[in-house]
Parts: sequence; C-alpha cells; structure tokens
Amino acid sequence: MGDQIVSLTKFKSSATQMLHDIQVSGATLVLTQNGSATAVVQDVETYRKHQRALLMLKLIAQGEADIENDLLYDQEDVFSELEAEIQ
Repeated sequence: MGDQIVSLTKFKSSATQMLHDIQVSGATLVLTQNGSATAVVQDVETYRKHQRALLMLKLIAQGEADIENDLLYDQEDVFSELEAEIQ
C-alpha cells in the first residue's frame, strides 16, 4: 500500500484503470510533471481515513497543550454544570 509514482502523461492515458487500482489497493499515486511531484491521487476512503487520523492528532495536540497550560477541569464539575444548564 505504498506510493506509486506516475507521470501525468501516463496517468491521463490510463486514468480509469489507475483509479480502479487505487480503489482496490488503497495505494496513493504521486503524479509527476517534468520529473517533479505535482499532485497526489487517493481513493476517497483512504482520504477520509487520513483526514480522521489528522483530526485525532490535532485533538491530542490540543489536549496536551491544555495539560501544559493547566487548563484542566474536574469531570464532576463539568457534569454538574451541564446538568444545571439542562434543568
């Protein structure tokens, strides 16, 4: 499930087959133009998985920053405040 490097010209001539292949394999295509990487093509499910993983990493980083800055709240206090707002 590694990256496959493909020229843009080759991708254009075989796009349908290559898109099918990445949907099946979950691989990522790195498209090159004039020998330099210019774009990445992934199937939608792989893209969504990467986006969810990135979101989780951001949340973890935010939590760690809150801990370092002593922005902590007691769980009982939070739920008590929520219950008071609901009623």
